Amino acid sequence: MERTGRLAELPVFKGFSKLIAEKIDAGERILPEEGLRLYQEVDVASLGTMANFIRERRHGNRTYFNRNFHIEPTNVCVFSCKFCSYSRLYSNREEGWELSIDQMMEKVKSYDDQPITEVHIVGGVHPKMDIHFFADLIRKIKAHRPDLHVKGFTAVELDYMFRKAKMSRSEGMKLLNEAGLDSLPGGGAEIFHTDVRNQICADKVDGEGWLDIHATAHKLGMHSNATMLYGHVEQYEHRIDHMERLRSLQDITKGFNTFIPLKFRNHDNEMSHINEVSMIEDMKVYAVGRIYMDNFPHLKAYWPMLGRQQAQLTLSFGVNDIDGTIDDSTKIYSMAGSEEQNPTMSTEELVALIRQVGREPVERDTLYNVVKAY
Repeated sequence: MERTGRLAELPVFKGFSKLIAEKIDAGERILPEEGLRLYQEVDVASLGTMANFIRERRHGNRTYFNRNFHIEPTNVCVFSCKFCSYSRLYSNREEGWELSIDQMMEKVKSYDDQPITEVHIVGGVHPKMDIHFFADLIRKIKAHRPDLHVKGFTAVELDYMFRKAKMSRSEGMKLLNEAGLDSLPGGGAEIFHTDVRNQICADKVDGEGWLDIHATAHKLGMHSNATMLYGHVEQYEHRIDHMERLRSLQDITKGFNTFIPLKFRNHDNEMSHINEVSMIEDMKVYAVGRIYMDNFPHLKAYWPMLGRQQAQLTLSFGVNDIDGTIDDSTKIYSMAGSEEQNPTMSTEELVALIRQVGREPVERDTLYNVVKAY
């Protein structure tokens, strides 16, 4: 049942928080300066009440997940992002892995008897794995299993592929789309603001480039996701700036499916001296994301990164999607010290996880078409 009634009538809201509650009731947009004040002035319980109201007004108790698996072609990378615990520099690639197309197809074929709807392909930026290599991989996946949705490649990977092939972004995206690439994940966004990006990932595509690559995909009719890496050197104003740029692009293209805050983990990387933020701060990020990102239909918590219990808690702070089964096929967050070192859950476990907190599990495909409501 979708949420009805007026949020501003709740006695918990006074002053600025009541003003925001009234804007939420009226469906009015939260301004950047108001978003900043949400972080600075409003307590996490009140933020959660606001975010949950919006979530239930839009989605009721429905909580989405999908049946997916990941392919990580390589963790060898030409870039050296300071927050990354996953990649190994190309000059030191003996510590990394490099999968052939045949090895990746073996992974795809291992799911032939399972009702998987999506394969998620992301990895390091390897100079020998160019756009034609990946176009060939995608064609073979589609030839083998035409109904499998291929979601692949961060804007960082794509930017390198296009430049190496001396293609424009439009040309490169069209080539991959025609090969069978269906949508883009949200990785590589980090924080768009130059002051932050220069500190943590100065050598890869900038914020404007990331946004332009996603806009290019949207123009071809492809959908994508958007992420925000939080809890490192950024300030609240950098988070709001990041979300504002995403929201502004979404006004134009309407191509984003979901917004995914990603928590910085400090294990085994060049930013290990920075303490991770608290669970309270995590909940603030999700709640403000739901309140601010009014034109993003979905807000996702990536359960392997947060852990199962914390992912359940986010469902009261605006989140309506907890990703998918994954099947222990990603190492990106386990290598960074995430809560889930062996990230796999069966469909039955995911359904139970959602039901335990009074929500209704709904299996979806990548584009949020309902596969099965439990």
